[in-house]
Amino acid sequence: MLLHHPDGYTLTDAPGRLDLDLIHGFLTASYWARGISRETVARSIRHSMAFGVYHDASDTQIGFARVVSDRATFGYLSDVFVLDPHRRRGLARWLVLGILAHPELQGIRRFLLATRDAHAIYASVGFAPLAAPERFMEHRSPSPAP
Repeated sequence: MLLHHPDGYTLTDAPGRLDLDLIHGFLTASYWARGISRETVARSIRHSMAFGVYHDASDTQIGFARVVSDRATFGYLSDVFVLDPHRRRGLARWLVLGILAHPELQGIRRFLLATRDAHAIYASVGFAPLAAPERFMEHRSPSPAP
């Protein structure tokens, strides 16, 4: 998959382009993955559909997201970010729309995600609060993976 943004950005699912140092650096400082190990990030990427956003002028990665999915019925959108200097240009929304349009994710009945502060971005592309939250449960490890 390869998409081009009119402002000079590229979205691709090419695993060879991902900058693991950049991704780990962002995630280990994020509220949702603070302190996560580089190996855990690498393993999560290996077992997911990973997407990178690149600034065409410098060919550097400036955004990331991944989907955990069976590619038939369920998907979990995770680790979505755009670096600060490139925010407020609609790139996060564009990234999520590109992911939702990916040919291998068509027909998915349910996409889930968790966010503390980006509800408006996700609502703008069709995400909504759980229709039946009483049906969902979670199992949490007492200490998150390092």
